[in-house]
Amino acid sequence: MSNRKNNKKTKKWFSSFLIALAIAILAFYYPELLGDEDAEPSREGLIPVELVKTIDGDTIKIMYEGEEKNVRYLLIDTPETNHPRLGKQPFGQQAKVRNQELLQKGQLEIEFDIGDKYDKYGRLLAYIYIDGKSVQEQLLKEGLARVAYVYPPNTRYLDRFEKAEKQAKQSGIGIWTLEDYATDRGFDSDAYPVNNMGQKTSGKIENFTNCTELRKKYPDGVKQGHSAYAKHLDRNQDGVACE
Repeated sequence: MSNRKNNKKTKKWFSSFLIALAIAILAFYYPELLGDEDAEPSREGLIPVELVKTIDGDTIKIMYEGEEKNVRYLLIDTPETNHPRLGKQPFGQQAKVRNQELLQKGQLEIEFDIGDKYDKYGRLLAYIYIDGKSVQEQLLKEGLARVAYVYPPNTRYLDRFEKAEKQAKQSGIGIWTLEDYATDRGFDSDAYPVNNMGQKTSGKIENFTNCTELRKKYPDGVKQGHSAYAKHLDRNQDGVACE
């Protein structure tokens, strides 16, 4: 009787071992069969860095290998905040502020793709993470960036980013609230010049409880003299409310 019980235990253990071995082999050779297509990237390849400052929605300055380096976010583009030719574009300031907020929430890490590591301006090209979560993907989901500057072979997360962009576009948020503003060539500043979006349009006073409500109608805020301007919404008292 004892031998029979031992044989059953041995067979049971051997069966469990074979099942575990089969799963391990599948995971090693065919990870796509077991993995989640939306899973976060592996920690391998992510490099911890120190943030120096946020330049705009898609560019930051970091300490890398003992030097200050500008980093351009791979595969996305956000509106400009202070471009020498394009100036300040709608949603540029919002993208910068949101980028800055995300970068303050945890461990900053970067990841390189298999292509060029630097662009023609000497900036690092990288994917940006906070505690392992993609900053690029979050900006796309919130409608503050578009998929752009797709130069193979630096396309590791292109499908994933396009999915996030599509989600924001279908929801009609952020840059997608302005018709034909985000194009394949960039952001159409001529169609939505930010300097004209803050001018007074009528003598009627518009009252907004807070900046969240005001930005639903005026995404880039309003200047003093506009019908929606209110001093309590101009926190830094620079003459622009909810910028």
